[in-house]
Amino acid sequence: MKILVFSSLNIDHNYYVKNIAKPKETIFAKEYNVVAGGKGLNAAIALARSGVHVYLAGNIGNDAKVLEKVLFENKVDTTYLNKVDQPNGHAIIQIDETGENSIFIYGGSNQTITTEYIDSVLTKFGKGDLLILQNEINNQIYLINKASELGLTIMLNPSPFNDDIYTYPLNKIDYFFINEVEGKGFTNETNPLRILDELKVMYPNAKVVLTLGNVGAYYQDDNQRLFQEAFKVKAIDTVGAGDTFMGYFSYGLSLGFNPSKCLLLATKASSITVQRKGAADSIPTLQEVELL
Repeated sequence: MKILVFSSLNIDHNYYVKNIAKPKETIFAKEYNVVAGGKGLNAAIALARSGVHVYLAGNIGNDAKVLEKVLFENKVDTTYLNKVDQPNGHAIIQIDETGENSIFIYGGSNQTITTEYIDSVLTKFGKGDLLILQNEINNQIYLINKASELGLTIMLNPSPFNDDIYTYPLNKIDYFFINEVEGKGFTNETNPLRILDELKVMYPNAKVVLTLGNVGAYYQDDNQRLFQEAFKVKAIDTVGAGDTFMGYFSYGLSLGFNPSKCLLLATKASSITVQRKGAADSIPTLQEVELL
């Protein structure tokens, strides 16, 4: 089984603030840094730090030395990464004293994925290989349809959630990784159990992982619904926690672990991530996760 993350690579501009700025408000940042991020890059690094071989596909801009350095250092396979002559995607992130964040994204290179490029990458993969997707790149409809046609196992985190998602062929998704916001977007429900009930009706063949921050996470398939309680830690930065969770769950899945063990691994990993600053930089190694 091969693992492919086909998604975004961002340059993250992190601003650490007392409180996230409100409309019309001007505030001072206590700290600022520039680090590697993007949902695809984060998930790929989580998988690489777990020890499995992971391929990353996506468009990287002409100003992305920091991203290339991080990918090389973490041994992510960039064979299928595509360089384009324009600015890289980036994110502006406010992080408050509780670790909560507010993010806006400039798509840049991430929004220039062509169908020809998708074809050139996906034809190197086949039935049963894992494909990890998020919602920070364009041409998702084509990507999902092509992957399904080739028999890949498709795992989708529909973040950032927007109206485009309703147009995707979601009946072809094998695993949904969602939080409460995305769950409400799909079902118009806010209660976690109601979200899971509705998704079971809407996509009866899909498996669902619903993350609930410092509460824990649910896993649901045809036969079972499991809950994993969160670890009680002091969060200082939640950026990248969901990507870390998805990466480590996928790691467990690739090794044939049962869903309960996958949930535990992912919860451990993300609980370490939120105690550190940054996105990619905060992701733990498998050794760190196993020690928890």
